[in-house]
Amino acid sequence: MNSPTTFPTKAEQKVQFENNKLEKRLCRQVGEAIGDYNMIEDGDKVMVCLSGGKDSYAMLDILLKLRERAPIHFDIVAVNLDQKQPGFPEQVLPAYLTELGVPFHIETQNTYSIVTRVIEEGKTTCGLCSRLRRGILYRVADELGATKIALGHHRDDILETFLLNLFYGGKLKAMPPKLVSDVKKHVVIRPLAYVQEKDLERYAQIKQFPIIPCNLCGSQENLQRQAMKTMLNEWDKKFTGRVENMFAAMSSVVPSHLLDGKLFDFKGLTVDTEVEQGDVAFDEEPCGTNSTEPLELNDLNTIRPQTIQFV
Repeated sequence: MNSPTTFPTKAEQKVQFENNKLEKRLCRQVGEAIGDYNMIEDGDKVMVCLSGGKDSYAMLDILLKLRERAPIHFDIVAVNLDQKQPGFPEQVLPAYLTELGVPFHIETQNTYSIVTRVIEEGKTTCGLCSRLRRGILYRVADELGATKIALGHHRDDILETFLLNLFYGGKLKAMPPKLVSDVKKHVVIRPLAYVQEKDLERYAQIKQFPIIPCNLCGSQENLQRQAMKTMLNEWDKKFTGRVENMFAAMSSVVPSHLLDGKLFDFKGLTVDTEVEQGDVAFDEEPCGTNSTEPLELNDLNTIRPQTIQFV
């Protein structure tokens, strides 16, 4: 006897609708980032660096989906660096990738012992760990013949790096969506550059990725990056659009309105120099009045001091 057909409830249908909408948004954002920065080209072999965290799992999943509908052909190989951290479940990723049918390579290098020996207890290990990991991944990319190295950094990572450099490094610098290694041999791409971390967290729950925690980094609670993450999350909750505007600002730079003489020739500036916007830029919102027209000098006399508010 056949069992009766069951239909999803309205609540279940709503959840499925939201899940599908999230997947479409992630695919769109990754596709836009790839297109905007020409990250992947026809014939590329993309080495997807898989850490076992939500970000790299999602990156692999979305790249596989985009490859199915892409107008170009590119290959994907997943690579994991087993750094011999205590308790690392080395069977998880091979089992997952085998079931997925994705070519993969597991590189085993005991960088954990190096980091823990060199760095004092309680100090941040991220810098040394990153340098060691980067060198190994570059070598593996050469051995596998990969033309692109895909890292799982997302929009929040880029903003956090921007703030870290601003507050602690004295630089206007972040994570570029695409870069060439110092030895001019490797092209590194960040396909998740437009994706928010909170979307990746939800996507990982939906997909039930077998997440592997990083004991080496996760044990450090007082990282400056965590402070930046907390600040961005608070801004996102309290001030609608602030974080989005910050991210947009990184792709809308006006060198003539900053202070870097290497980017703009201030010393050679004359009345005949072509300058983007000039002083008109300061009349635009949110710096000026509600009008989009620049103020004439005489108009300044009509603005009473008590009407000017500093927020």
